[in-house]
Amino acid sequence: MIPAGHGETQPRLDDDRLPIVLVVLDGLGDRPIPELGDRTPAEAAHTPNLDALARRGASGWHLPFGWGRAPTSELAHWAMFGFADVPFPGRAVLEAFGAGLQVDADTAVTHAALRTSSREGDRLWITGRAGRSDDGDAAALLAELDPVLARLGVGLQALGGRGEALLTAPGHPHADVTDTDPFFETFHPWLRPVPTSPDGAAFAETLSGALHAARAHLTGSEVNAGRRRRGLPALDVLTTKWSGVRGDIPTFVEQIGVAGAAVTSTRLYRGLAAVLGMGSIHLPPVDDLEKDLAARLDAAVDLVAGGARFVHVHTKATDEAGHTKQPYAKRDVLEEVDRGLAGLADLAGRAIVAVTGDHATPSTHGVMHAGEPTPLVVAGPTVRADEVTGFGELPAHRGWWGQVRAHELLPLLLGQANRPVLLGHRITARPVIALADAPEPMSLRLPPHSSIP
Repeated sequence: MIPAGHGETQPRLDDDRLPIVLVVLDGLGDRPIPELGDRTPAEAAHTPNLDALARRGASGWHLPFGWGRAPTSELAHWAMFGFADVPFPGRAVLEAFGAGLQVDADTAVTHAALRTSSREGDRLWITGRAGRSDDGDAAALLAELDPVLARLGVGLQALGGRGEALLTAPGHPHADVTDTDPFFETFHPWLRPVPTSPDGAAFAETLSGALHAARAHLTGSEVNAGRRRRGLPALDVLTTKWSGVRGDIPTFVEQIGVAGAAVTSTRLYRGLAAVLGMGSIHLPPVDDLEKDLAARLDAAVDLVAGGARFVHVHTKATDEAGHTKQPYAKRDVLEEVDRGLAGLADLAGRAIVAVTGDHATPSTHGVMHAGEPTPLVVAGPTVRADEVTGFGELPAHRGWWGQVRAHELLPLLLGQANRPVLLGHRITARPVIALADAPEPMSLRLPPHSSIP
């Protein structure tokens, strides 16, 4: 203990601030499945490493936006990273950054994709999208559309495969429009872009004209004629979603107070890290999930050694397994993932370690994401162990943390890391939620034109 300073009665505080490693198993939450004995995949899976972490730490439920609210990954992460009070720029912006594209701060953008369709009267039903084997045709079609859309003042830049592109509309500073991609192929047809505010009316009109022009060109394209001759469905419609404007976004350090970093697995998370000025290591997923997760933990340790105080580690494997709607798929994936997380035991001895999901991806029923809770476990040198002895939704319900919303997660972790900001103590221009690592020091040199004699 450091002796008290002159005139003080309390000893000076030791600097025992800890780094944080947050492991997000995408789509972890689920529903009870009859084939698994009415257990969720997390409850049914053999996960000795996560069970040991639960015994060592404290558990709870991560319920990102409350019961019944089905989060998307991007909105859940935006809040989990402490940006709930910052306007979300739209996922299209993040995807563009992840692809290394330039995005002007005041230009409306949207994610565009070539899709297959089936016409019923005056409605068009979306029936599929470009696969990896379609990349050649998709690239040719996007190249054909570029001059067509340019005549309408719209730009198109490929995002890197599967007929995906970034559609930009210079001159439109607002992107307040609905998606034209119905997302669920069986529920709704191709949709009209509708303004969600008066500011979005101009972009909605431009976008509607551009999509009709794209449809007219695609139906008459020789590339699609060739696909039909080969027995392949035509990529004959362009849909849009995730519209937004980049705007002015604070960096992670400016918003939170400490350096953040990420071990990214997809274009979305690489883009999120780039937009927030976070350091990152990008590791494309590999099929061997044990090796994949182990490599991600090693990368997280490297980022901490490099100065990061919060590191996000992500895998999409759990979410993809849930989307298959195969009862045993997510259970088996979780068992592989658990083997790759063996290094968490050692890491929890010198850092705050948390494992949770960003939303629920049910392995059953006709839903994509759902509003059920996802397990949360936190362990580390400062964390009091609760009575939970296993990993999963049902065990976690008895945990110390109770129900945690997405915007509450990072303050919880910062508190356990001995980094809570003392409310009312301001040392940074923005009201950050962590004890800032590098507030601006006073210079002993007098500023120019100082009036001090």
